[in-house]
Amino acid sequence: MGRLDNKVAIITGSNSGVGAAAAKLFAKEGAKVVISARRLPQLEEVAAEIRAAGGEVLVVQTDVSKVEDCENLAAKTIEAFDKIDILVNNAGVLEAGLKPIDVYSDEDCDWVYSINTKGTMYCTRAVLKYMIPCNSGSIINLDSVAGAFGCGGASYVSSKAAIIGLTKHTAMRFTGTGIRCNSVNPSTILTPMSKTDPATLNQDMFGQMMKHMNLRVQPCLPEDVANVLLFLASDESRALTGQIIVSDFGATL
Repeated sequence: MGRLDNKVAIITGSNSGVGAAAAKLFAKEGAKVVISARRLPQLEEVAAEIRAAGGEVLVVQTDVSKVEDCENLAAKTIEAFDKIDILVNNAGVLEAGLKPIDVYSDEDCDWVYSINTKGTMYCTRAVLKYMIPCNSGSIINLDSVAGAFGCGGASYVSSKAAIIGLTKHTAMRFTGTGIRCNSVNPSTILTPMSKTDPATLNQDMFGQMMKHMNLRVQPCLPEDVANVLLFLASDESRALTGQIIVSDFGATL
């Protein structure tokens, strides 16, 4: 308890899955949490759980694919709490079907990039406006092993690979200041987004991926990833920046 006392944390995509688990954990550890997503009713449910447990939470409905929404998210946080200590770029989408590079759709690519890649960049830029004058902040990008190993549809894989580069770029940009940036790369996480009917998948791509999967290794739970995020958000990890941390129980070793 108390690992994030007096910290203010923004968590995007916090209406379910990893984002909701992180919001509850951060609040339990003393942070004032700002939760955001497109679906307001689900956000309010998460906020109600946090308040019932004695936590402090602000709800800001946000579509991270829109620049103005990301800027509003940062501004509302400052208005309510006067600072931003932590940003968790968790909002993300997964295109249907595992479409490989030879058959991906332009529509899927535009949609996935607008949220996974551009949304991360928009939110980071908006928050840095307030972190830079304070020379302080922890930015954590929720990535995927797909971005490092190519295991997924072409649009999703490339959108997540871009986040690896962005994490290292941001860390390099602010090395020597109190602002740091790290990434967590989970493998399969048991969340609503990951529940897919195998019959809808591109079977050629799925078969290629199966050659590199160890099905005996357990998948991550949202709480497993939230615990890693908590460490990176806390001062315990103050020496870490530019790191890409794989959270997969060893499945990709």
